[in-house]
Amino acid sequence: MAQPRIVMHVDMDAFFASIEQRDHPEFQGKPVIVGSPPDQRGVVCAASYEARAFKVHSAMPSRTAGKLCPQGIFVRPRMHVYRAESAKIMQVLQLFSACIEQVSVDEAYLDVSPSFQDYDDQDTALEAAEAMAREIKARIKQEVQLTATVGLGSNKFLAKLGSGFQKPDGLTLIRERDKIAFLRPLPVGAIHGVGPVTAKELNERGFMTVGDLQETTIPLNDILGSWSATLKQRALGTDDRPVDPTDERKSISSENTFLNDTDDRPTLRTALKELALDVAQTLEKEGVGALTIQVKVRYSDFTTLTRQLRVDDPLTQTDEIYRLACHLLARHQLVKSPLRLIGIGVSTLVPPVRTQLRLPL
Repeated sequence: MAQPRIVMHVDMDAFFASIEQRDHPEFQGKPVIVGSPPDQRGVVCAASYEARAFKVHSAMPSRTAGKLCPQGIFVRPRMHVYRAESAKIMQVLQLFSACIEQVSVDEAYLDVSPSFQDYDDQDTALEAAEAMAREIKARIKQEVQLTATVGLGSNKFLAKLGSGFQKPDGLTLIRERDKIAFLRPLPVGAIHGVGPVTAKELNERGFMTVGDLQETTIPLNDILGSWSATLKQRALGTDDRPVDPTDERKSISSENTFLNDTDDRPTLRTALKELALDVAQTLEKEGVGALTIQVKVRYSDFTTLTRQLRVDDPLTQTDEIYRLACHLLARHQLVKSPLRLIGIGVSTLVPPVRTQLRLPL
């Protein structure tokens, strides 16, 4: 009989904003917005749950956030503080597992399977691991006075999905016997990798929920290409990816596979903007910038091309990533026929500090 596999995903709750509320008691219970002031150009890095109630979210222009939430308390980000707190949290997680994959400053996967190998049944082992998850949450709160939400399942997909429920300070266990039913009513966009554009196209083809994907007999490879097999597996709650304890992240990327090959400029621009936003948000979570940007396209015949550009100052913002991606597409005339896939990637990750131009005296 296969040994139980137990994976947790620990996700800090509104991490940057919660640190500011912890360090400034007068901010507690109030809408805190970490980012540029609303009277300056810039974006929101993070928002407290009180600010999110006004529909403020990360990567939103600060001016927009100020209009949505006039009473918002805008705070400049303190990345050195956030990284220090992140290091303390990772030290707590190391007490419970030697196999940790830190995916950003505020979230990580843990493979705790070795602690539950005496159990013959997967679900019994998962239920036993729930006590460990509660202990992890308690230790984090004790060490840094912050709350975390934990997802618990037999693989990374289910664990990540679970940590998105019952926020803040929640814990969601997805048992193997329950996973199909748990996934069934969720929108297709709940599957990681299905962005708004792909979700819209799936909806237009009649796939509204994960259950629709579970039950379909339509050959999805005709719609989504090679990624269709992965999509089907995720819809069924299957994910064989290991928890990777490698510390250094080399690159960040985001891709969109169209349901129908397209060269429609508005559709491509919308997709690029969503991809740029996704990449920028990950850069922000990682606390890094990028000196190399790459675009990737795949045509109807599955021919795939990539083109890249090196810059002098670290890329961090959605608009600059989007602008350079458009530049690469135009300069290399990559939209020469309908596209099956488009993607943006960044690499050469460095601290997000721009060089300052010094004028002669």
